[in-house]
Amino acid sequence: MSDTSEFQAPDTNLNLAERDKKVIWHPYTQMKNALPHIPIVRGEGVYVFDENGKKYIDAVSSWWVNIHGHSHPYIAQKVAEQLSVLEHVIFAGFTHEPAVLLAERLLPILPGKQDKVFYTDNGSTAVEVALKMCLQYWDNKGKPKTRILAFKNAYHGDTFGAMSVSGRSIFTDAFNSLLFDVDFIELPNADNIEELTAYISQLTDTACFIFEPLILGSGGMLMYEAKYLDELVSACRKAGILIIADEVMTGFGRTGTYFACEKLNQKPDIICLSKGLTGGTMPLGITTCTDEIFDAFLSEDKLKTLYHGHSFTANPIACVASLASLDILLKEETLANIKRVEAKHAVFLQEIKGHTKVKSVRQTGTIIAIEWETGNETSYLSNLRNLLYAYFLDKGIILRPLGNIIYILPPYVISDADLDYIYGAIKQALAEI
Repeated sequence: MSDTSEFQAPDTNLNLAERDKKVIWHPYTQMKNALPHIPIVRGEGVYVFDENGKKYIDAVSSWWVNIHGHSHPYIAQKVAEQLSVLEHVIFAGFTHEPAVLLAERLLPILPGKQDKVFYTDNGSTAVEVALKMCLQYWDNKGKPKTRILAFKNAYHGDTFGAMSVSGRSIFTDAFNSLLFDVDFIELPNADNIEELTAYISQLTDTACFIFEPLILGSGGMLMYEAKYLDELVSACRKAGILIIADEVMTGFGRTGTYFACEKLNQKPDIICLSKGLTGGTMPLGITTCTDEIFDAFLSEDKLKTLYHGHSFTANPIACVASLASLDILLKEETLANIKRVEAKHAVFLQEIKGHTKVKSVRQTGTIIAIEWETGNETSYLSNLRNLLYAYFLDKGIILRPLGNIIYILPPYVISDADLDYIYGAIKQALAEI
């Protein structure tokens, strides 16, 4: 073992951004020419504050996870209480109250009839489990199916299974030859729905259909109608294809209802959850399923076990944070805030939809996306991205564009005044950039 005297103390003469640059590799970032990362020292409500005291409106909920505002005192209190009781325990062979209670409270409010909860760590792993459940379901029943159906521009995560069912893009480019084959279809609309359902009716070796309901997030905040998704799911049901709803982003109120699949007549067999699950406090993933899926794994044959788990499966602190977040989510005032944000976005959409620099503007629930006209194809690599990002940061607004697409996806507690400030900044950008 090395002598501890060899270790150097941090150079506190450097500021945090300089220390960061020496030791940190940031996500989705070309570190060669990355701008200095902004040191954040605290958060409160919809705001985060940097080390110089500058305040930023977190208009993207810190990658869509924060639904009730930063450092929410009620969630913080519950987490602190749990820390002094039980921080973690192995979840194979053991259980605990927070995990059981969260499952008991969550299952009844999910769309359709979900019966069992499987805990993981994040959205990508929730998707991995869902895919493994479906593929092994058919294998356990002695009817192996190996194909998977997904949308072309989907994004389901960065682990290999999740990448495989995501649209091929810059996110997957370096790994495409290593991903398993998936059958990709276009988003449904009035023009192609008959063709898509006819295609699905001919599938014989498809284990499951995975989709982000109503909105494809990282694919560009692409939105589509529930009625056409219903028709696709119905066609899958007739073809014996299991249904996975990836509600990692859309869950917990983002689309105006608690879950996007509430807007469907057809309900999923499996639901993936994360992001807003803990109110943005810490990582946790959940994959829920029906008893029909679960029962296919019950056997004297140990090979029919779902061999999947994580060291921090069902972490008690994360479960308590989720329970506290649920308490807040289910209050009437939270639903009222969701509807208020939804209504404000709708008015703003009407104000800018005819602007010459707006190629497209679309809204579902608390999410509004503006596609900037660049004269070129929409692209995640658009040069406009960094210009817009810096422009809004200068005004104290965190808007992280998807190329030439900017979107507002705020915590539900955001005030009308802050929303108006963001809208005003976007109008100003449209005039100046």
